Amino acid sequence: MIISFDGTAYHGWQKQKNAISVQQIIEQKLEILIGKKTETLGCGRTDTGVHARKFVLHFETIKKPSKNFLYNLNSILPQDIAVLKISHVNSSFNARFSAKKREYRYFIHFEKNPFLINKSTLLNKNPDFDKLNKACEILKKYNDFASFSKKGSDNKTTICKIYEAKWVKKNKQYIFIIIADRFLRNMVRAITGTMLDIGYGKINIDDFVKIIESKDRKNSSTSAPPGGLYLWDIKY
Repeated sequence: MIISFDGTAYHGWQKQKNAISVQQIIEQKLEILIGKKTETLGCGRTDTGVHARKFVLHFETIKKPSKNFLYNLNSILPQDIAVLKISHVNSSFNARFSAKKREYRYFIHFEKNPFLINKSTLLNKNPDFDKLNKACEILKKYNDFASFSKKGSDNKTTICKIYEAKWVKKNKQYIFIIIADRFLRNMVRAITGTMLDIGYGKINIDDFVKIIESKDRKNSSTSAPPGGLYLWDIKY
């Protein structure tokens, strides 16, 4: 199943105690349609307030979904969650572990815009665009991103293979695009916040190298706000 969601009202994808998550809502609605408790597995986690343009999940069911299943599911889901596609997959498919590449995008704008609230991060001035992309070139030389992993995360490894990292300009926005085989918890927001400090001259490229090589989260910058971040695509 492929879904998209506005994460503003949710504490991420994964179910949590005493907090509403996207997974919780999806499973509640699946139970209504299928007639029994149905557990799902998503392609990854998203932080509180983070959005998804394309999020893949899978679930097992004995009951074959009807032709109108997608329509019926969308009709009982809230407006901020949409099911885009439902299909049968091989029993070996795993939404999380079968994924080969994941793409995140972070959106920034510089003029007050009420339609971008919680959808893009408003900054008062433009960071140096060339410095942002120089930082991307440095980032791609490394594969251990412990310096950008949230403290206390249950990572078995902090190794990630980055396929692409770049900043682009579009519609008066700066967009950070990063593609990797996997991401650590809070990794993209921590990288974004640190790169913005480079763009504003608070730290330099040499500092960035030291931060990465320190493998210590306390040395990197404050994470960028969640509202500008989107899980953009998944490749299998």
